Amino acid sequence: MTRIDSTTIGDTVVRISGEGPPLVFVHGFTTTSEFWREQVEPFSSSHRVIRVNLPGHGVSPRPEQRDYTIESFADDVLKVYQALNIQDAVLVGLSMGGAIAQHFALTHPERVRALVLVDTTPHGLGEDVNVDNVLKAIEDFGVVGASQNVIDRSFGSATSAELLAFAKAEVAQTPAFVARQAIASLNATDSRARLGEIRVPTLILVGNEDIITPPSESEVLAKGIPNSRLEVIADAGHFPMLEQPQAFNHVLADFLAQQTN
Repeated sequence: MTRIDSTTIGDTVVRISGEGPPLVFVHGFTTTSEFWREQVEPFSSSHRVIRVNLPGHGVSPRPEQRDYTIESFADDVLKVYQALNIQDAVLVGLSMGGAIAQHFALTHPERVRALVLVDTTPHGLGEDVNVDNVLKAIEDFGVVGASQNVIDRSFGSATSAELLAFAKAEVAQTPAFVARQAIASLNATDSRARLGEIRVPTLILVGNEDIITPPSESEVLAKGIPNSRLEVIADAGHFPMLEQPQAFNHVLADFLAQQTN
């Protein structure tokens, strides 16, 4: 069993395991660092696995007197780098975490050895998580109901009831004031005009059944980022690292091996 250490850096709880080149994972909107649980054992044998739990999400602090935006989350990631003495790392971002990772790569290019963008887009998200629809759902059903409704549509057809229950329990932890600000910031994000500035090797992963950020959005990323590679994970929706961990980990391991050659 891999040892997992936990530390709090600013408003961010960070899970750390393994030794080696740093591999930093950033989760998405209302999800948590536990969405990367299937990557801990496979990659801790070769990497220092650092799972960032964004402020306001999961077990992390949620002070009301701060921002919960793509830019502020990227600043939180930088604080993690600084506190853990990370000069550069392979940065992995899921969904909203992918937007954060893009922003981080554009503002701190020297800190990113390679980039992995998982089920994300360069400009907000699709209609299921459009800011107006999400805000209305929060008002109609409460933040827990709204987040869990998105989860219901996020997984592929082969998802087990146990995995769905896990995901619903995790997203229920994010309070409404965090969700409102985060989704508004994500909706306003647009990196399409700057994708060509991302010069590091980039792996783009997407589930073939993803309706939240469909494969067509990943194709936009792949066309815009010069040194990129697109991989579609079969029988997976918005969370292929949980739904099809073996296939996901195989592709990620192959990409990481190329960065050390």
